[in-house]
Amino acid sequence: MMNPTVAHSDPLSPGTHTYELAGLVQRYHVHGNGPVCVAHSGGPGIFYEYLRMPVLEEHLTMVYVEPIGIAQDSRLPSHPHGYTRERYSSFLESLINRLGVRKVHLLGHSHGAFVAAYHALHRSEQLAGVILYEGAPVTGPEHGAEAGRMLEAFASKHSGHPGLAGVLAAFGAMSSISDDEQTEAVAKGVLPSYFADFWDNEEQYGPLRDAIRAVYISGLDEDLTPDLIDDRAALKKLAIPALVIVGRHDVICGPRWGLELDDLIPDSRLLVLENSGHLGHVEEPQQFADSVRRFVLDTAVARNGAA
Repeated sequence: MMNPTVAHSDPLSPGTHTYELAGLVQRYHVHGNGPVCVAHSGGPGIFYEYLRMPVLEEHLTMVYVEPIGIAQDSRLPSHPHGYTRERYSSFLESLINRLGVRKVHLLGHSHGAFVAAYHALHRSEQLAGVILYEGAPVTGPEHGAEAGRMLEAFASKHSGHPGLAGVLAAFGAMSSISDDEQTEAVAKGVLPSYFADFWDNEEQYGPLRDAIRAVYISGLDEDLTPDLIDDRAALKKLAIPALVIVGRHDVICGPRWGLELDDLIPDSRLLVLENSGHLGHVEEPQQFADSVRRFVLDTAVARNGAA
């Protein structure tokens, strides 16, 4: 169930906030206290709840964006097409402006990391720093080949497990997804591979898998062209502080890409979570939160003169 929406006079008061922009309803959810960190979830099309970070909320005001396209009242006329990084970033720009904070930190996870990188490259004046969490500098065949290699390693490691066939079947179904029901089924089906060790910790991680909600977003622009990405050249000129976070066992945006992002971005920080896959905020929450908190406080001091 979605949290009930109530009227707020303070755009950073705890709870769910809504406003209308370009005929669409934009929602965001505020939890915690401290410097403001805006979090953009992945997918595209995955509901934000999986990205809740209770340990980080003890130190930061976390603003969880509900990306457009998720809810019926936030869908483009061209839905499920048209959700490009530029469009997500333009909605982020308006949301950040509403918060009334001179500069925020922006955290993007998975597909959200691609959005966060784009926003940092094109609208950096809003940001004190960016956290690229399980992202990559490219999409397309090169990215797909690396994910395939990592998936093969996962399959080899778990070759005797009865759950492996379901994971591989879910990956095989990705290319034929065409509706919300299929998207959610695939998201839940692949999830065991997104952890360093899901099956030995299924009692802990199973509820997150079961709670995943997702809608179908095509990844195509309104004219049905792919929103392909290659940020390598641009990231070399990124002018704001950056923290790159990657799990050692991530099959989708694994260590190769985290290391490359860190190499490309001037003076970036890198955190490799040695016992995590794609969801380090769940698998190693304290180490994840400590690193993000230090980065936010350090860069808030550097940029704003106070923590």
